[in-house]
Amino acid sequence: MATPIIAPFPASRLRRLRRSANIRAMVSETNLTPANLIWPIFVTEVPGADGEIASMPGVERLTLDGARRAAERAMRLSIPAICIFPHSDQALRTEDCARAWDPDNIGNLAIRAVKEVAPELVVMTDIALDPYNANGHDGLVVDGEILNDETVEALVRMALVQAECGADVLGPSDMMDGRIGALRAALEREGHKHVAILSYAAKFASAFYGPFRDAVGASGRLVGDKKTYQINPANRGEAIRCVARDLAEGADMVMVKPGMPYLDICRAVKDEFGAPTFAYQVSGEYAMLEGAIRNGWLSREAMLESLLGFRRAGCDGVLSYFAPSVAEMLA
Repeated sequence: MATPIIAPFPASRLRRLRRSANIRAMVSETNLTPANLIWPIFVTEVPGADGEIASMPGVERLTLDGARRAAERAMRLSIPAICIFPHSDQALRTEDCARAWDPDNIGNLAIRAVKEVAPELVVMTDIALDPYNANGHDGLVVDGEILNDETVEALVRMALVQAECGADVLGPSDMMDGRIGALRAALEREGHKHVAILSYAAKFASAFYGPFRDAVGASGRLVGDKKTYQINPANRGEAIRCVARDLAEGADMVMVKPGMPYLDICRAVKDEFGAPTFAYQVSGEYAMLEGAIRNGWLSREAMLESLLGFRRAGCDGVLSYFAPSVAEMLA
């Protein structure tokens, strides 16, 4: 960055460029538009489970018809992409996670439903086994150990079916070693070379995921924790190495998750690699802000300010449950 040249006061009055809204707009260094947003939605197959999620006020589980309406709303608001997260039937979750690659599981039905009504909308999916896993983990578990290589094989099966169903961007969120290279090779081999990978490359073992686990029905399922495969929140260097590895294996874009407590990681990733960099403003971040807004402790401008923080930190885009509300505000 160039060294700033600032004349002494009163020749320099920095407030001159803050005098009016139009002047402030002229010199704004960071912009936020709907094009910077990805809208995560939850889709359920469980009768009666649709509706607002208690720990995420304002966010709902949707039926397939609800997903179609959300897709149409995203198009009206110029939000370019949605990300589908499935809420599957608890009774059908198994230790072998076989429903993860069933073409007619709720996630894959939702991909096709969205593409029916909004074929130009970018559909991103989640690649991890936890929505279909009896024990709530992102990978296969044997005798308490989360298996790496066997999980990667399962993730490849899951990804290929999602690609067949019409997904545009796959989001591996599992944090298994080697999964990006395996996914890229399989997609190329099976004729899905156009499908992009947005890797959850720096996903931390965070305390901010609780409401999300409520949303997908995993809260009561998780046995133990995910610290053997997600990154220690204390480790910046390890996160950078994970990003470097995933880019080397064929990731088109990378993500830092969570977002706001890890803006230093976002900035470091963008500066180090220059690759398309995203962050996930996760459920705990959303719940804190939305709860404070609903109690009158914060104004709704806090939504915009939080997202500008991501943009200022180098993020090209953000997954945020605020996406439709922010797009409406920006309009």
